[in-house]
Amino acid sequence: MITDCAALIFAGGASRRMGREKLSLQFGGQSLLQRMLDLTQTLFPSVLVSVQHPRDDIDAPQVCDEIPGAGPLAGLCAGLQQATTPWVFAVAADMPYLLPEVIERLATYRPGNQAVVPVIGGQPYPLTAFYAVSILPILREVLARPKRPGLRAALPELKVCSLDERHFIDIDKELRSFMDIDSPEDAAEALRYFGN
Repeated sequence: MITDCAALIFAGGASRRMGREKLSLQFGGQSLLQRMLDLTQTLFPSVLVSVQHPRDDIDAPQVCDEIPGAGPLAGLCAGLQQATTPWVFAVAADMPYLLPEVIERLATYRPGNQAVVPVIGGQPYPLTAFYAVSILPILREVLARPKRPGLRAALPELKVCSLDERHFIDIDKELRSFMDIDSPEDAAEALRYFGN
């Protein structure tokens, strides 16, 4: 249990590439969203769910974006505002392969940093990352800028520990933890992997 941290599950995406609401898709007898709830509830003392609009299929506290339609940066600001712990682990709900060991590994790099973000294939994964609640004023300033930049644009404003593939390959050989479900093809692959 990572006792000084809350999980913040992002469940407000539009599922455009999937063509239908994806978080209720079933894998191994569980919805995408329920899989992530179960995983995070085993690791963190509290779990929040970031949504655009309240959902009735979630048995966890829900947080609506401070600025509707402003994307994950707005959702992270809302989650940091609600958290009662000094840290938040932000994670997308559509990552069914994520291993608890990967989360625990990320957590160990928090001292001395404001964020811990995996960088896989040269790309940062800001929704599989730890953030200090103390960065909320910085993120709100970024969010208030013209054109409303995304969450990745906020990372250069923070003291970030970036962890590449070498930090995870021993616990997740195929790096599946960083794969999400965006398209029908992704869903079909997950069905084959988990069964149904």
